[in-house]
Amino acid sequence: MIPRDVLRKVRHIEIRTRRLVHDMFGGEYHSVFKGLGMEFAEVREYAAGDDIRSIDWNVTARMGHPFVKLYREERELTVVLLVDQSASEYFGTRERLKSELAAEVGALLALSAVENNDRVGLVLFTDRVELTVPPAKGRRHVLRVVREILAQEPRGKGTDLAGALDHLCRLQKRRAVVFLISDFLAQGYEQSLSIASRRHDLIALRLRDRREEVLPSVGVVALKDLETGRDLLVDTSNRAVRARFGKGVVERERAFTRAVRRAQVDSVDLWTNEDVVAPLAGLFRRRMRRR
Repeated sequence: MIPRDVLRKVRHIEIRTRRLVHDMFGGEYHSVFKGLGMEFAEVREYAAGDDIRSIDWNVTARMGHPFVKLYREERELTVVLLVDQSASEYFGTRERLKSELAAEVGALLALSAVENNDRVGLVLFTDRVELTVPPAKGRRHVLRVVREILAQEPRGKGTDLAGALDHLCRLQKRRAVVFLISDFLAQGYEQSLSIASRRHDLIALRLRDRREEVLPSVGVVALKDLETGRDLLVDTSNRAVRARFGKGVVERERAFTRAVRRAQVDSVDLWTNEDVVAPLAGLFRRRMRRR
């Protein structure tokens, strides 16, 4: 039985993201992620402005006046949402938790996909693969995807990005558009990221919270590492402590930047206190310019 609060969240996210898809985002998605090719649609009479290269000379000769061939995009793309559900995702100090941000961006991408007749699949992971939902089409399937992201109770707490990416490559043989949604608080995933990016169109969506970037000076505080369960007493008024924290943030940033550059993976940061549409649309526009 799915809790009512989860169903309310799913409905709220659906209403919000469906409006965004129709009003702002759907065209961006369609333009960036082209289909696998073109397929023949029909033949019709030539009209002023038609490209003469599209004239069907056989039909034209038979009918005695010009006809043109029309083609439509053959989409049938497969989109896979690879979503981190480790314990660090259940953190957020502003408008929402990182896990809720993951559900919102997942819904936005999934709805954009089905609006364009693409299939959507889901892989939830922690330090293990928690759930796999095979790719399918339709609104009901998208709502299931969002519901699973929100309602799944992970068994693991840690983060194994490499294991999730390796699982994806074993699972998805045909090329797919893959959105890796994670805070990337992990190590040792660089090689797997490179391998997955060669096989798929891989995009890294990094979930972030402002409080993880700066340690404020508020005296001695009790902290818990959500992934290891370790309890700590930290004197935040100590400059050396804050300096070590800041150094760790810088090193983590450099490691992530180095990993996505080497793997040639597009990436964008999504913050718990900011809207998701603007950064995603910006990413897609950059991809369009590059093409």
